[in-house]
Amino acid sequence: MTDETVAAAPVLEAEPAVAVTLFGDRIDVARSFANELARRGEELGLIGPLELPRLWTRHILNSALLAPLLEAGASVGDVGSGAGLPGLVLAIARPDISMTLIEPMERRCEWLRNEADRLGLENVTVVRARAEDVADELVLDQVTARAVSALSKLIPLTVPLVRSGGQLILMKGARVDDEVAAARKVIIRKRLGDVEVLELGVGVVEETTRVFRATVD
Repeated sequence: MTDETVAAAPVLEAEPAVAVTLFGDRIDVARSFANELARRGEELGLIGPLELPRLWTRHILNSALLAPLLEAGASVGDVGSGAGLPGLVLAIARPDISMTLIEPMERRCEWLRNEADRLGLENVTVVRARAEDVADELVLDQVTARAVSALSKLIPLTVPLVRSGGQLILMKGARVDDEVAAARKVIIRKRLGDVEVLELGVGVVEETTRVFRATVD
């Protein structure tokens, strides 16, 4: 035996109390999703090995903060859904919306389909495709995306999916203002209006969520 200490495996973050506030009577579904993502996420390449201690704070609650921005009964698309962040989380929090998860990788699509079925999310449709390949097929009220690409590239991918008068609701990091500045010409060319950056969850959660929101002409 040696005196070396073996590093303990990461442990799933305890559910923050505010989760009940954000999910309301859907909290049990959110818990089930969090537990399954914690159990299989690294194995399936959906989350990194160090994400369990901040799975609720950084990923699930971070995604849930978008829920109030969705219009009642809206048809919403999530581009590059991956693990279901924010798509599955929003479908859980807002059963009144229709959520289309757009994801090009088959193994991730399989995860999304299986989770939607397991959780009983009848408001979810999974589409295996790149956003640009389904622009002629989908007409959505709102589109979101998380950790996909910079705004200068993401805006041209998402605008064709949205109806006139619909919205982009794109989750971004702390440097979102720099991204907006870099995408100024794209914003003008794509005729986006009501452009704003929102910081969600201030005073509610430890890690706030920044969102680029704009109306599509």
